[in-house]
Amino acid sequence: MEREYIKTDVVIVGSGVAGLFAALCIPNYKEVLVITKEKLDECDSFLAQGGVCVLKDVSDFNCYFEDTMKAGHYENNPEAVKIMIENSTEIIQTLVDLGVKFDIDGEGNYDYTREGAHRRNRILHHKDETGKEITATLLAIAKSRKNITFVTRTTMIDLIEKDNVCYGVVCEDEYGEMGAIIAQDTILATGGIGGLFKNSTNYSHITGDAFALSLKHGIELQDMNYIQIHPTTLYSKSKGRRFLISESVRGEGAILLNENGERFTDELQPRDVVTNAIVEEMKKFGTDHVYITLPNMTTEEAAKRFPNIFEACKNEGYDITKDRVPVTPAQHYMMGGVKTDTNGATSMKYLYAVGETACTGVHGKNRLASNSLLESLVFAKRAADVITADKDKKSNEVPEVDLSSYPVKEEREREFRELIMAEIKRKDEAFYDKWCNDED
Repeated sequence: MEREYIKTDVVIVGSGVAGLFAALCIPNYKEVLVITKEKLDECDSFLAQGGVCVLKDVSDFNCYFEDTMKAGHYENNPEAVKIMIENSTEIIQTLVDLGVKFDIDGEGNYDYTREGAHRRNRILHHKDETGKEITATLLAIAKSRKNITFVTRTTMIDLIEKDNVCYGVVCEDEYGEMGAIIAQDTILATGGIGGLFKNSTNYSHITGDAFALSLKHGIELQDMNYIQIHPTTLYSKSKGRRFLISESVRGEGAILLNENGERFTDELQPRDVVTNAIVEEMKKFGTDHVYITLPNMTTEEAAKRFPNIFEACKNEGYDITKDRVPVTPAQHYMMGGVKTDTNGATSMKYLYAVGETACTGVHGKNRLASNSLLESLVFAKRAADVITADKDKKSNEVPEVDLSSYPVKEEREREFRELIMAEIKRKDEAFYDKWCNDED
């Protein structure tokens, strides 16, 4: 069996912004193997539109901290929020040094924007494709690093574990071939659970594999029912991923209208509040959507500021500055997940979780807009720093892996989904009935 093992210093499961940044923060004398379920650019980080928050100056700290806590219903971990905000300036400077381009205004200064539940403009953006700009830049650099190897279309199907010590992962490639990867440290960066929902902004293959395996191996999870429903996705009757109409559109003046063309809410409230207002309006009129429009921008201005969103609406036959564009809520983001400390460490030794997979406690019950990319970057670096500093070496007696014992893909996916949905239902049956119980 030993000859079937692949050995590396660090294995990272997931190629989104958290996994990539962790890989780049690990020194080049450590071998890093990144496995990803589909192609390298098919991760939710590429889809992030709005932007990334940053502490512009010290005077904004208390306001930013309070905005984050309030949006999270004060169920956040205050220490994690403090760490994220305090590290934001350094992280953004690192991105800029790596070549990430953020939009600037006519005077050459950063063009900070504002989104729901932010009282000040503190969000940097690259048009309406900020996640793509950051992730593509990190990916290009990671590909050039000799110590980082990528393996695509490969799915983690199990953790190799004994006595609460992680030794690596079992994976399956696109042809159904299974293998074991042995590593000193393992980082879970598998994203959220959108693929388990009928309506989601996530890629369909993002199915919470890390959560299912945590449940199987007794790894501590936190707040698995804290799942954000984004209020505004482009309405469609077709199946598949829902196109997000970013909160930054509302931050720039877009308004929501009901079936009678009436404005019915303050669009810059926290996402859960706006979502609930939309749901109530849909109930009132017996519809499955409301409308968004951006009347304070010209067609040319909207096409420049939001090229991706403008084009998507145009392809559906709408000019967002003139027309009422139908929108509906959809699953968007996981605030809960694998419980970690402020260095990404889980309850299992040598196992870390970062990005949307992790629950650092930063977001509480509801994530503040544009905190997701920042949280991913800050805590990915902290996990990488701890891994780098750790001089411990675990036993060479790797647990035996019986590859023939694993069920076929369809059976495994069904088991994983049932595990996760049962945990959500156990934590919050009302949420489950409202958003999960009609799933295929």
